[in-house]
Amino acid sequence: MKQKPIGVFDSGVGGLTILRALRRALPHEKLIYFGDTANVPYGGKSKKAVTQLSLQVARFLQSQGVKLIVVACNTASAQALGTLRKQLTVPVLGVIEPGAQAAIAATRNHKIAVLGTQGTVESQAYVKAIQKRCKNARVFQQACPLFVPLAEEGYAQHPATQLIAQDYLTPVRESGADTVILGCTHYPILKDVIAQTMGPRVQLVDSADTLAATVAAFLKEHHLAATARGSVKLYASDAPDKFTRAAQKLLGQKTVRATLKKV
Repeated sequence: MKQKPIGVFDSGVGGLTILRALRRALPHEKLIYFGDTANVPYGGKSKKAVTQLSLQVARFLQSQGVKLIVVACNTASAQALGTLRKQLTVPVLGVIEPGAQAAIAATRNHKIAVLGTQGTVESQAYVKAIQKRCKNARVFQQACPLFVPLAEEGYAQHPATQLIAQDYLTPVRESGADTVILGCTHYPILKDVIAQTMGPRVQLVDSADTLAATVAAFLKEHHLAATARGSVKLYASDAPDKFTRAAQKLLGQKTVRATLKKV
């Protein structure tokens, strides 16, 4: 059981930031990543659609004999986590709770902003998770729907991204939040422009490292940590060559390649 792989999925390349953190924290683990590039982004879809897509991908990962599934997608974590846990036979961990916990630890004035997709914002998942742990926290949410396609297209340094970030983040600055959760796994790809727009006094919370620590603790608690040599296997539901280029850049591994897999 210990040597079985861990399944990870997201709507596209964004979850590779989670995969990178998992690879760094858990070098002995075999990791299988599925990017649902045929259906990216999940953020503007209905809860029913997100749940259906998440189940399809998660069932594929389960069929690969994984010992754990990590939902490296904020929208799927916010809208489909409960259903996944009910319908799958393997444990499932999401990204919301670790992100909320990290933000509470980072904030100094108890004003926390959440940047997310429309689906994540409407779910109120971060608001509930934060206020459950910190009753006096004030949470400001901002949907940033264009950030996902910008990240997918590799526009992290494009002037258009800077203009869009300015538009989205002006009300976030005005909220007085001293801590901002990057509430979509695509957003760390745009971290530099977000940090520049928000200014040096604002702490950005990327839940990738926190989620990796949560996974490590789960494996240790359940005696599931692997001891063999780790590996990475990638699948994409569309455009695997484009996905491969993004993965090689984000992971710093020129040998990884994505396999096309429809689910």
